[in-house]
Amino acid sequence: MKELLKRYEEKSPEIVFNWKDPETDAEGWTVINSLRGGAAGGGTRMRKGLDMNEVLSLAKTMEVKFTVSGPAIGGAKSGINFDPSDPRKRGVLERWYKAVSPLLKSYYGTGGDLNVDEIHEVIPITEESGVWHPQEGVFNGHFQPREADKINRIGQLRLGVIKVLESDNYSPSLKRKFTVADMITGYGVAEAVRHYYDVYGGSVEGKRAVVQGFGNVGSAAAFYLSQMGAKVVGIIDRVGGVIKEDGFSFEEIKELFLRKDGNTLVADNMISFEEINRRIWELPTEIFAPCAASRLITKEQISKMIDTGLEVISCGANVPFADKEIFFGPIMEYTDERVSLIPDFISNCGMARVFAYFMERKVSMEDGAIFSDTSNRIRQALQQTFKKSASKTNISSTAFEIALKQLV
Repeated sequence: MKELLKRYEEKSPEIVFNWKDPETDAEGWTVINSLRGGAAGGGTRMRKGLDMNEVLSLAKTMEVKFTVSGPAIGGAKSGINFDPSDPRKRGVLERWYKAVSPLLKSYYGTGGDLNVDEIHEVIPITEESGVWHPQEGVFNGHFQPREADKINRIGQLRLGVIKVLESDNYSPSLKRKFTVADMITGYGVAEAVRHYYDVYGGSVEGKRAVVQGFGNVGSAAAFYLSQMGAKVVGIIDRVGGVIKEDGFSFEEIKELFLRKDGNTLVADNMISFEEINRRIWELPTEIFAPCAASRLITKEQISKMIDTGLEVISCGANVPFADKEIFFGPIMEYTDERVSLIPDFISNCGMARVFAYFMERKVSMEDGAIFSDTSNRIRQALQQTFKKSASKTNISSTAFEIALKQLV
């Protein structure tokens, strides 16, 4: 696996598009790792301090993810080095998407990512730039459909991603309009845990869970984990967190979800970040869902969790460990050797899978069909990994080997 990984990491990307905004100090990159299958896909993120290497590592991560989620295309990513809280953000995005629109029409598909919203920013702004849909390049480069078929499938994709959930099995409240895009990634993170216990032995019922991050992914993961009978005992967010050692009830988790301020946890009994960051890693817990930013978790934190009985980690964040390596650094390796570590490209593939699902010819638009499709894809990936090795450790290294053999 390590030799395959080294070859994959060291291979230069096929295309690097670099842009400098004429009106601000914003700089952007689209990195296309390869045009496998004639196209490449990956979202657009914005943050101050972002550089080309971050975009490259994310493009390579996307390519591995597509081996699970489909379609069989190359990995790509766009990143803009700019403060997303700057009031000029919209203008920067408008100029960026205009510059990158030839790629989006030909062979590159994008979506939302960190600080860039799929529904309110990516879709309307790319449309203004003359792109039918931010995934148009994947249709043209990979599927190469006839014009009428392309129109139908793009219409299906447009409706599907922004579809408002109609079933309370998937939505925390039918009074508020939660979409597929709001919930699917966190759903996949929770389903990965359920399937892990089904495939490797055991049950999620009654297991204690800690969730890191309470944005779209973390809050949805907490909601679905609680719904399936896990006991969420702690949540750590940027501003603080909450702990309840005997577990929050499903109703309490729903209430925390609905009280969120944007992507921020809001609770009456909020503990300061300093205190929760000291206490949460020593909570007795079997399940850990890191769903905050990339590269945060230290070896010391993970060691403490292992000492309290940690069994499985389901990654909501890409590369959640504080390693400098693109994929498999020493902290991740240390973790993988000691507990069941479900890699990000399996557990958080929900949105990529939704795109792939709606790109197919004619599919059901029912909530259950959409969510079950993602769940089944995650289960298949874990079954493949189990078939290669039934060990509850080294799951990530086994999964990487399966994926990389398709790419190298």
